[in-house]
Amino acid sequence: MQQYNRRKFIQQTTGLLGAAFAGSLMGFTAKDILLSFSTLGCPDWGFEQITNFAQSNSFNGLEVRGILREMDLTKSPVFSKANIAATKTIMQDKNLRFVNLGSSATLHFKAAADRQKNIDEGKRFIDLAHAIDCPYIRVFPNNFPKEQEKQETIELITDGLATLATYAKGSNVTVLMETHGDMVWVADILSIMKNASGAHAALIWDVANMWNITKEPPAEVYPKLKPYIKHTHIKDNTLDNDKISYTLMGKGVVPIFEAIDLLHKDDYKGYYSFEWEKLWHPEIDAPEIAIADYAKTMQAHFG
Repeated sequence: MQQYNRRKFIQQTTGLLGAAFAGSLMGFTAKDILLSFSTLGCPDWGFEQITNFAQSNSFNGLEVRGILREMDLTKSPVFSKANIAATKTIMQDKNLRFVNLGSSATLHFKAAADRQKNIDEGKRFIDLAHAIDCPYIRVFPNNFPKEQEKQETIELITDGLATLATYAKGSNVTVLMETHGDMVWVADILSIMKNASGAHAALIWDVANMWNITKEPPAEVYPKLKPYIKHTHIKDNTLDNDKISYTLMGKGVVPIFEAIDLLHKDDYKGYYSFEWEKLWHPEIDAPEIAIADYAKTMQAHFG
């Protein structure tokens, strides 16, 4: 396994509702938005197929969450010492950018061994992101274990995020906490971000993750989270009681286009990143259907 030396890397590399809408957003065009998709949606595609598909469907970037089912990207041949330069060249040649690396680092653990394992993963992903000029890595909050006091868990997550943000200083990488798991209520999110955010710590707004549980309208959520949002996860789904079934964009019940329009009208500069959870839900549509539909729907929505 290739081990990544952060200092060495720094030295080397520093120097919309689609058809359901009667019309598009007035004054905006598809060229104004940045689209990416998570490789979680195409778990059996190799890197060449992923980048070819992204280019042919007018995506601007890739969010890498595993390649060929290898979730620890530091173990992927695509990012090995021998291949990393070629990987960056492929992205440049296809006018694509790495926009986020999805780690599995989870910050709610209290046990020392579990905690250190997850912090170490976050650090490896920071090193890799810096090496490939990727601005963000994703970490999870993630749960409120019943055996821990809620405030204690919030403090553990806050400390973990701050620890990784401190490690990222001197790099070009920001550590993003996703709204995920039990961490979906605005008050809880703000209690962490107000104490851990800074130059190297911020937030991924996963609209569906929050709305499916809280039902808080994006118009209420966004103004409160806005100072911390650097990246988004975009998806839609239906709900049958608590059962989530993922759908193509605009076919579900999530007020996803309300959130997209709030971001865009507020001059959001980040990516609208489609998270099609094919790896976890093999029964949903194939990536060549769902990811292509996302690009078309978003382009239609924005004119």
